[in-house]
Amino acid sequence: MASSTKPRQLGRPVSIVGAGMSQFGAFPGKDSRDLFVEAFQDMLDHLDQGMDVQDIECAYVGNYSSDLFEHQGHTAPIIADWLGMTPVPVTRIENACASSSSAMREGIMAIASGLYDIVLVGGMEKMTNLPTEGVTDVAIKNHENGALNPKAQFNVTIQSLADRRVARAQQRGLPVPEYKDEMDFLNDPQANPWIAWPLRLYDCAPITDGAACVLLVASELAHNFTDKPVHVIGTGQASGRPLHDADELTSLSAAKIAASRAYEMADVTPDDIQLAEVHDCFTIAEIVAAEDLGFFSPGEGPRAVDEGRTSLTGDKPINTSGGLKAKGHPVGASGIAQVGEIFHQLRGEAGPRQVANPNLELGLTHNVGGTGGTCVVSILQRG
Repeated sequence: MASSTKPRQLGRPVSIVGAGMSQFGAFPGKDSRDLFVEAFQDMLDHLDQGMDVQDIECAYVGNYSSDLFEHQGHTAPIIADWLGMTPVPVTRIENACASSSSAMREGIMAIASGLYDIVLVGGMEKMTNLPTEGVTDVAIKNHENGALNPKAQFNVTIQSLADRRVARAQQRGLPVPEYKDEMDFLNDPQANPWIAWPLRLYDCAPITDGAACVLLVASELAHNFTDKPVHVIGTGQASGRPLHDADELTSLSAAKIAASRAYEMADVTPDDIQLAEVHDCFTIAEIVAAEDLGFFSPGEGPRAVDEGRTSLTGDKPINTSGGLKAKGHPVGASGIAQVGEIFHQLRGEAGPRQVANPNLELGLTHNVGGTGGTCVVSILQRG
């Protein structure tokens, strides 16, 4: 039997009323539950009208690797216990790098179905327990954005990294590199070695510890938590073949399908989206995502970057948080961290990286899992 092609709609409006995030980085003294508690407390501290933890009726937590990296499985009830939420049902969702976006989809559907009114969704990952072995313009842009994000793993610009290398050489009495600009630094094979052509070190997202969470509520209850809710108006998820078996290497079929379903549900087009957080696990992935999402025609993504269109001051800002590249990529938390960035941007509270558009209303997140086999796209609207 052929699958239904009717448009999917939420049976009940869903809103985001709070968001929290731990510091992203490498933390030898913390495990994933510590990081999730930090993100949860950050959310509680910034809720406009506060809440009682016991009001949460259900939770979904994205996590990819706790079994492998921390030798700890069945993490959901551990989180419930540490947050003081027992006996509330908490479920762990694993979908590689799209784990927490998939967890958010479950939370959205739990509320839209009418089963619950208040749902916590989040993600966490502790990745630095194991060794690392167990195009460039985008890197410059995202490091500039990350430098404005106090919770980013790399909140420094590429120019600052170049300056540090020069200073270290001077201190050690070594030959001092003469970099004309950031691109000159990024083309230095000693400072930025090849990982797998055409990707160098600074084209790749780092290994990161971190957690993030958001609070979802039925929209009719949003006023109990904030006067500035952000509504979930579109969500799409799709599966696809891994990139190495795909028909083309510059597009992900799952991303295109997930995006089309989210656009259809939200009744908007790519042109309506005013900013986006996309899955830039590698710098070229941001360009691929921008084209898959319909922001630019195939082949036009690199030109858009060169022209500054995706910068903080461009007409289509992408990865204002610094993206996975600079903010960090704790894989189970990355999707919800993207949602948190759009949440803060739409509410006008992103600080020095705030998009200077007084009419900012629509934002999008794009979160890819594994080798491109999963993609979740969410569209959010200022309340």
